[in-house]
Amino acid sequence: MRAFLLLLLAAHAAALPLPADDTDTWLLAEKYLRRFYGLPVGLQGSRKAAGDFQKTIKQMQRFFKLKVTGNLNEETVEVMKQARCGVPDAGEYTHFPRKLKWNTNKLTFRIVNYTPDLRKSDVDKAIRKALNLWAAVTPLTFKKLHTGTADIMISFGSGEHGDYNPFDGPNNLLAHAYPPGQNIGGDVHFDEDENWTKDSTAYNLFIVAAHELGHALGLGHSTDAGALMYPSYSYRTGFLLSEDDVKGIQELYGPNPSPHKPRSCPPTKCDPMLSIDAVTGLRGETMVFKDRFYWRLHPQMP
Repeated sequence: MRAFLLLLLAAHAAALPLPADDTDTWLLAEKYLRRFYGLPVGLQGSRKAAGDFQKTIKQMQRFFKLKVTGNLNEETVEVMKQARCGVPDAGEYTHFPRKLKWNTNKLTFRIVNYTPDLRKSDVDKAIRKALNLWAAVTPLTFKKLHTGTADIMISFGSGEHGDYNPFDGPNNLLAHAYPPGQNIGGDVHFDEDENWTKDSTAYNLFIVAAHELGHALGLGHSTDAGALMYPSYSYRTGFLLSEDDVKGIQELYGPNPSPHKPRSCPPTKCDPMLSIDAVTGLRGETMVFKDRFYWRLHPQMP
């Protein structure tokens, strides 16, 4: 491992703004690129190792619409450190070339266990609200089961939780889901080591559930920063599906035959004690930072 890192450092040190001896950052990047972009394991030879690493960084930079340099710069590392979904951005999930979808519009779901962070009723409401988001724009219906096996099995777990796809503790990987299919197909897993909330004080269960259920219905990640299916987590109020989300799900299942226009939610009154740490613009969005959380205000979203 150390020899591999040294080869990469030697190949890129002249062009990198990061310290050449920042081993922790390189380990973070290597782990991230393996998990989400299929960086090959067990590379042999310095040229191939450096070439594959640079190629994979470029792929990740293009996905997040960063400046494509092939270098592990600060902007790229910051994206790698963001809390996000555990589903890969490349590989089987990318655009679902096989159009994985359920062969019925009448789906069942079951909440196998509950997080102690919230009341059971709040978990039920968050999951139902997330499902309704997708049902509103498709012919899909969702029936809750209390026992037995459902199409979509929803559970909370920590670390290794039975699918050989372990969580990593607090922050970083929040949840993951599997595309439609038999057995584990369609299942949604939340990391119990996260602090789940129904507001913005930690990770909002509804927002993460809505994203993961998109995967369970057959959607991959979107490169649109305003889309629900964008891989990085952000909190927003008045949450609705973006045009990209609607187009993707309707390509699989078609539109809702009886659509209704959703009522817009009136803005909530701000806390008079509300304070923020910083505000900046990035790639057409307004970014608001407070403690370890951030909010993306996208011009295409309400």
